[in-house]
Amino acid sequence: MAFDALAELRAAGNPIDQLTEAQLGVLSELSPAEVATLNTIKARVDAVGEDVEGHLVILGGAGIF
Repeated sequence: MAFDALAELRAAGNPIDQLTEAQLGVLSELSPAEVATLNTIKARVDAVGEDVEGHLVILGGAGIF
């Protein structure tokens, strides 16, 4: 089975359906290593976002801003 960069990006939760056809064309040509890099970066950014959000909820609940 051929590598499907767009399917791999979607599976990792990348919001690629908001992109233009031209942008999707570029992403569809990415290698497996390039897709893995993007997915790793997304996971790391998401992890930081969740940590920050969690701290805000805890601090906000304690009345600390």
